[in-house]
Amino acid sequence: MAGKVFIVEGRSFRTESDYALAKRDKETIDRLRSQTNLQDKAELEALQKALRGKKYHFHTLLGQDFLEEVDELLKKAESAGGTRRQKPKRAVHPGKSEKEGVDSRRNGRRGENVLSTTAGSAGDKADAALEAIVQEELRKREKRRKLTIILCSALGVCCLGYFGVYSYYNYRTNKTYQQLSEMKEKPVISNSTAANPTAPLYTLDDEAEEKEVLDEYKNLLIANRKLIGWVKIEGTYIDYPVMQTTDNEYYLDHNLNQEYDKNGTIFMDKDCDVLKPSTNYILYGHHMKNGRMFGQLDLYQKESYYKEHPYISFDTIYEKGTYQVMYVFRSRVYKESEIVFKYYQFIDANSEQEFDSYMKEMADMSLYDTGVTAEYGDQLLTLSTCDYRETDGRFVVVAKKIEE
Repeated sequence: MAGKVFIVEGRSFRTESDYALAKRDKETIDRLRSQTNLQDKAELEALQKALRGKKYHFHTLLGQDFLEEVDELLKKAESAGGTRRQKPKRAVHPGKSEKEGVDSRRNGRRGENVLSTTAGSAGDKADAALEAIVQEELRKREKRRKLTIILCSALGVCCLGYFGVYSYYNYRTNKTYQQLSEMKEKPVISNSTAANPTAPLYTLDDEAEEKEVLDEYKNLLIANRKLIGWVKIEGTYIDYPVMQTTDNEYYLDHNLNQEYDKNGTIFMDKDCDVLKPSTNYILYGHHMKNGRMFGQLDLYQKESYYKEHPYISFDTIYEKGTYQVMYVFRSRVYKESEIVFKYYQFIDANSEQEFDSYMKEMADMSLYDTGVTAEYGDQLLTLSTCDYRETDGRFVVVAKKIEE
């Protein structure tokens, strides 16, 4: 608390850390007092020697105070001992008069006084030097404390800033998707380009064939030509438009308005085709910690969750679709040189044998048996998100289209 002062042995300490060090010093001093007969000269001399020899380490000026206390007690002990002893009679050197002897003794005492004064001056300088060292150490500790506070404050500001940006992206993303959901329910805006593209979307047997966009997606397609469908799982956050472009990296950090957004956007693999269509539609989405995007997809690791959410709704812009979950498994992104089943490369099956082989691979990897199987010619849907149990890990849910 600002302005608070801590007192130990008559000395003031400004910070709690210095106060704690002072208490430790006091405990050491109290222990030495209890172990030493402070009336005994020999024990005082031994304690003084230990203190001056730095046998005991003190963190504050209490140590210097205690040394001065011992010095004072030792002086008193020596003084008391001197009054009890009988002073021997000083002999006069032969050939000297009594007066000469007295003068000699006086000169001797003056020499002793000079030595005593010199020793005292040296002791004062040592004490001053020690005081300076202690004060410098206290200043360093105070600087470190202030620096720590500044760094922690800066870190707190950065965290708040990150949280603010993250919250803004979430707000913006959720608002955009809400607006898109509302657009699905609005009357179709007249736009021949969205409803009836002027160029053929694909050619079958050398004849141009066009597909009609579903009414509920015509408005959305006018707003964004990259829209390819909509995925939804009842009872979850998963209720999003699905985008597709020629770059599978783009929608990892962009929203459907082509703005930078770390939430990214649900998108279909660039090699999938909703017109032919491909055997397998593969959709990718981030595993967000707040459960958004495909953040709840890994709840399918529990069979009980699958039983509560066995169906996935996925509409392309041309037709509606309901899919029943078949397989749930963990995988990862492998190196090109690794010879292993790579689910993210299963887009088209060129034969029934190849299709059955893919089905067996996924059935063997599945966390549990749903009892749902698929046959060659069935339309499949794969949802894929990150799995942080291993490097480049993936959590995958595979479903097949069913007749409603």
